Amino acid sequence: MTENHPQLQQPAHGPKHKKDLTRRKVVVAGAGAAVAVGAAGTLAASGAFASEKGRAASASSTSTAAEACYRLTSETTEGPYYIDADKIRRDITEDKEGIPLTLQLKVIDSETCKPVANAAVDIWHCDALGIYSGYESLSTGGGSGGGGAPTDAPSGTPTDAPSGTPSGTPTGEPPSGAPSGGTGGGGHEEPTDDERYLRGTWRTDKHGQVTFKTIFPGWYRGRTVHIHTKVHVDGTWTDAGYEGGHTCHTGQFFFDEESVLASAEVEPYSTSTTERTTLTEDTIYDQSGTAGGLLKLKYNKKNIAKGVIGSITMGVDPDTTNEGTSL
Repeated sequence: MTENHPQLQQPAHGPKHKKDLTRRKVVVAGAGAAVAVGAAGTLAASGAFASEKGRAASASSTSTAAEACYRLTSETTEGPYYIDADKIRRDITEDKEGIPLTLQLKVIDSETCKPVANAAVDIWHCDALGIYSGYESLSTGGGSGGGGAPTDAPSGTPTDAPSGTPSGTPTGEPPSGAPSGGTGGGGHEEPTDDERYLRGTWRTDKHGQVTFKTIFPGWYRGRTVHIHTKVHVDGTWTDAGYEGGHTCHTGQFFFDEESVLASAEVEPYSTSTTERTTLTEDTIYDQSGTAGGLLKLKYNKKNIAKGVIGSITMGVDPDTTNEGTSL
């Protein structure tokens, strides 16, 4: 998992990674020129000319920053479909259809407010019709083009739920790994296929920032629209990727209802017949806004199909271990 350093050689094919809780070894499987990402949530510097008014504004900004980064970003369950550091890349779209999504992330130490550089950030999510790569055989029909709810969702597919609109409180048990209230863990499922779309890992820069290119996720029964993430620290970046270290944060990113309803009018999302769980009905999102993983979104309200920019700053504790498997 590495930035595109000149000395790194990238083999055309790499061995599949097997999960190891004490040592994480990955093979670089993607590349791209380094990009400079705007600092989401970065405070503007104070003016050059000091005045009582200027000093007061500066003090106020500093206080606000300390309060904002003091709160840890919510830890959540890993879920059953995590594949450890399988692809080292920032563009995880492959050939999947959907609304373009640029995900701008920043990782900071929640106590010091300093950026966490050289961290390995994983993201993974389902496609527009609710399918997770690596687990396609565990998914059943959710749209005219195939796809649907992974088996961590309740069994049964409603036939009368309108696409893109809330259909009330979901029935049945929460998905595996998503107990009521967002606490409690779920068992990990071993991959059933070699597909790895909409999964990727990349390195934070000196500002703690990393950007991914992907698509707006779809939904499956029992869960609101979301993206999974992990932050790994204290490992070593090598020519082969990233080794060692520990996972200091396991979380999820969420989308407001307005954006999800807009996406549901666009193909292929509009072809889904899967019942949708709203943000307030979700069993994982803790309703705490940004601290709970709610993304700040920018897009053309009249044409979301042109693309969405999602950003968030994650406050983490680099000294702790949060694998998300025993919550």
